[in-house]
Amino acid sequence: MPSIDYAATGIPGLDHVLGGGLPGQQMYLVRGASGTGKTTLSLQFLLEGARQGETVLYLGTSETEAEIRRIAASHEWSLDGVTLHHHQIRQAEEEQTMLHPAEMELPQTIDAMLAVVAEVCPSRVVIDSLAEIRVLARDELWYRRQLMQLKQHFSDDHCTVLLVEIPTATSSTLDTIVSGVVELQQTVPAFGPDRRRLRVAKLRGEDFSTGYHDYRIRRGGLEVFPRLRAADYRRETPSARLSTGLPALDTMLGGGLVEATSNLLLGPSGAGKSVLASQIAVAAAARGERCLLYVFDERVHTLFQRAAGIGLPLREHVDAGRLEVRQVDPTELTSGELSCAVMDAVQNRGVRMLLMDSLNGYASAMPEERLLGLYLHELTSYLGQQGVTSIFTMTQHGLLAERTDQPFDLSYIADTVVLLRLFEYAGQVHKAASVYKHRASGHETAIRELTIGPEGLRFGAPLRRFQGVLTGSPVFLGDSLAPSPVDSAPDDG
Repeated sequence: MPSIDYAATGIPGLDHVLGGGLPGQQMYLVRGASGTGKTTLSLQFLLEGARQGETVLYLGTSETEAEIRRIAASHEWSLDGVTLHHHQIRQAEEEQTMLHPAEMELPQTIDAMLAVVAEVCPSRVVIDSLAEIRVLARDELWYRRQLMQLKQHFSDDHCTVLLVEIPTATSSTLDTIVSGVVELQQTVPAFGPDRRRLRVAKLRGEDFSTGYHDYRIRRGGLEVFPRLRAADYRRETPSARLSTGLPALDTMLGGGLVEATSNLLLGPSGAGKSVLASQIAVAAAARGERCLLYVFDERVHTLFQRAAGIGLPLREHVDAGRLEVRQVDPTELTSGELSCAVMDAVQNRGVRMLLMDSLNGYASAMPEERLLGLYLHELTSYLGQQGVTSIFTMTQHGLLAERTDQPFDLSYIADTVVLLRLFEYAGQVHKAASVYKHRASGHETAIRELTIGPEGLRFGAPLRRFQGVLTGSPVFLGDSLAPSPVDSAPDDG
């Protein structure tokens, strides 16, 4: 097959979605409602062509040259090398009654545009937008014929063309004419900023990334966050044991965490999930592993303060560059943006352990909560295939976790689940921990008391003389039960 020259869009992430860019010398459609960034995308496409030394042309029918320059200035762009031409479409005079306006004005408009193209001889052209041209057409057949004329002319001139369109009831009439369609969408959640996403609805003869991809419009233009596809990164992964820094917890886990697995710390608020995650991160950083901790639910200052209060040198590892701590505002973050940030950390900064505190905060970044399981499945699969160990915390309902349900079904995602509980005994609130699930190997099934104090985290001997610890109100059985061999396991306290 003949080789294809691709026209790079100059938009971070979009060329990845397109599979390398737009195949050159074809006509494409960019469709989206007002405010979705169609003009910004088009200008970036032209600026990338100008950067590569190509002759590029912007044909505007809706916005004047001054308005286009204001848009460019808002992104701190120089339009040097971009030819701007605003075509003023004039309606037919009211006195003229012999011919339909489409029979005079539309052909004249198309001819005027083609005259500009012939004068400039560009390799990239943007027509923004088709709305004004559509108004002149007497019907969809006439409109289609004029666009077919445009397509033939640009094909003869070997131009790569972007047509910009606002969605209408008959928008699909163009889909069969163009070689590709990029759809831009904007939604308004009940709380927080607008969310934007794009979809490549069509790209004739090319393998591209289907589905929706989040994007943002920032100073500097569009940035696209390609949807994470774990299947693109399959490879063999290690299976070494990783110590948590707590001998008793390592024993409970059958020898420690397993590298490249996903691990969930599950329990009610105040049960010690965040502290335990911090302990695991410190242990990994002390081994020389690069760690990344996303904090959704509390301030970083509070995290450091609490770690210092129990003797965890969290800030020391952050200052040394072995541990990154990122504060996340869930209302400002999309799932696609987070996935791309994680991929960048793994591929470009060598992160070997990812911690996320908590999934309840991460869920706030999801467009729909029911999709959280799918997002996490792709994320944990990718991390595992890259040899990265992931630690997640999730808060269950109820102070004493009377309800054992959780907001999302993650049982099929997590390789290991450590269950944390609060229970009341003799007028005091105690903490308990157990390994609920561990796919990699056998594990201890006993429930141990967890204490958190100035000397750190400590796990006691198995609570074999209590019944109903997980209910929050245990019954003391006294010495009626003989001790189990597991009672001789290492004790941190």
